[in-house]
Amino acid sequence: MSGHAEVVIDRPDRGGTIRIEAWGPNAIRVRASYRGPIDRRETGGLISDQPIGPAADAAVSVDGDITSLANGLLTATVDRKGEIVFRSADGRTLLRETPQFLASPPPRYFRRRAGATTLHVRFDADPEERLYGLGQQQHGLLDQKGAVVDLLQHNSNVSIPFLLSSLGYGLIWNNPSPGRVELASNRTLWTADNTEQLDYIVIAEPTPQSIVARFTELVGRAPRFPEWASGFWQSRLRYASQEELLTVVRDHLSRGLPLAAIVIDYLHWIYFGDWAFDPAHWPDPDAMVAELRELGVEPVVSVWPAVNENSENYSAMNAGGLLLRQAGGLGVAARFVDAGQQGPAFLHFYDPSNPAARDFLWNAVDRGYRTHGIESFWVDASEPEIVPQEPSEWEYAAGPGDRVGNRYPWWNAQALGGGMTPENPRDAVNLSRSAWLGSQRFGAALWSGDVPSTFESLRAQVPAGLNAGLSGVAWWSSDIGGFHGPNTNESPYLRELIMRWFQFALFTPIMRLHGHRIPDGDVALKYGAPNEVWSFGDEVLAAATKFLALREAMRPYIARVMREASETGMPAMRALFLHFPEDPEAWAVDDAYLFGPDILVAPILDEGTDTRSVRLPGGEWESLQTGETFVGPRDVETVIPTDGIPAFVRAGSAVASEIREARETRDARAS
Repeated sequence: MSGHAEVVIDRPDRGGTIRIEAWGPNAIRVRASYRGPIDRRETGGLISDQPIGPAADAAVSVDGDITSLANGLLTATVDRKGEIVFRSADGRTLLRETPQFLASPPPRYFRRRAGATTLHVRFDADPEERLYGLGQQQHGLLDQKGAVVDLLQHNSNVSIPFLLSSLGYGLIWNNPSPGRVELASNRTLWTADNTEQLDYIVIAEPTPQSIVARFTELVGRAPRFPEWASGFWQSRLRYASQEELLTVVRDHLSRGLPLAAIVIDYLHWIYFGDWAFDPAHWPDPDAMVAELRELGVEPVVSVWPAVNENSENYSAMNAGGLLLRQAGGLGVAARFVDAGQQGPAFLHFYDPSNPAARDFLWNAVDRGYRTHGIESFWVDASEPEIVPQEPSEWEYAAGPGDRVGNRYPWWNAQALGGGMTPENPRDAVNLSRSAWLGSQRFGAALWSGDVPSTFESLRAQVPAGLNAGLSGVAWWSSDIGGFHGPNTNESPYLRELIMRWFQFALFTPIMRLHGHRIPDGDVALKYGAPNEVWSFGDEVLAAATKFLALREAMRPYIARVMREASETGMPAMRALFLHFPEDPEAWAVDDAYLFGPDILVAPILDEGTDTRSVRLPGGEWESLQTGETFVGPRDVETVIPTDGIPAFVRAGSAVASEIREARETRDARAS
């Protein structure tokens, strides 16, 4: 038997059905129900409820008590107990569900209690295995072997449950229930807090690049990256008026500094949920957008999923069942500030799992922003930021929050994508604070949230961005300088941090300055500290001027890198092992990375130093700081001052020539 092959095992004595089937080339999907039939609809993050791509050589065979499903480079065997083992084409064991021993729990264990069905799935652990992905976490780890990771969306930690293994496989945990994964030395344990069905997919491919390509084929890839978005983005916590925003743009450009986009952050409305400008402070959005576009600057506007009861949209949304419902409560999800009132604002969140709610939001955004020519949005608090985070208390149209809640940012990205797909890219980017499997196919970029303004946080952003890329998110950024902290703009610590963060952000898909960085309080929450490149003194301004010039020189290269991301799923920020999988040391490097194929980035991540060691992989590499050339693989010591460039470029590459020509042009103009 060949083609679309599947194995179906009915085991009512063990709580339901197991279904094992070929899922396109080199992939096998496993589903098991708690009770009743398998739900064949797509309920996780896959692009389709049908296999993508032919599995022409898939075949089922039976040998005694063992049934095998072979599909290209991957074979799954299942014994009479229903225990599953995945092997590579050369017979290596890639992944094995932990066998039941005597009265121990079975490998797939549904447990019904307190109105919810908890699922545990156990796999044997390989102590030599390295594991990557799982979205964006702030624990500072690239290799997450040994970590316990909550599968829960919250500010700065993004749950995208995909693992890439150094053994040569990928695993998609296709379940939006909050839970956790334990990647211990003695076992791997996946947990979903409330679900009636197990659903995971194993992929086997010959290289890490091809694993990422197959994974993103299944969950979707980003559309075309707009040309404007590769330049520098300016933002601060809040520009309070149209005139203030335009003054900053004019001042920025008058200094000869490149500017591609400016963000109109929150509280430009009267109330959360208006999704429109407050005319008292933004009297002529049409004229504002026209001037920005004439200056070559793209406006990006903040859109929250929150609704104040005073908003003009609250009554209709509440009556229409378009808001999240709280079991036995009022539906208030957060206590915050708002522009149109003194004192606390009590906010509700809309329910994007309801198609009618998605349509309502998009129509409001269309009236409030797109009618003025605005196409890109700053999608904030999209986890959503419910306080406290207790998914079981919330009811969605799609089901209980502890069953479906991790998919909130996916539905929200779908709503604000306005139909944007790789086939219908629009010229837009929606910068989101959270994501889920496949969010990128709706034009969603991810930023790392409200991270602290510390060197420890800067160091954590490197593996956070790399793992996000391995989880399918090609468009990623962080707040240059971090979002919050006790240091003022005059602080030597913050100034050093800002310059080091600029050096890192130069080599990320979206280079964006943002921050709050003053003590909390209602006034602070409504404004934040000044956050333009000249706000931190002459030294920072001089360094930033150099960095922005280099970013401009790199834009043709960035366009090529982002085109590859859209076509193949390869992220712009790449762990070294993606290009050098045969080099064992490449799998361990967590403080340097490739930006595209030809730039190796080694940022300074510690306070008070300008020296670090860099692992150069095979090939010839030219230092962008000194011009020296080195032949790898080898370790080199490099010195990078705060206005320096912490990167090496592949000798002879097109981007090396582009950067050299830009520098020569700049030097000629200066002389």
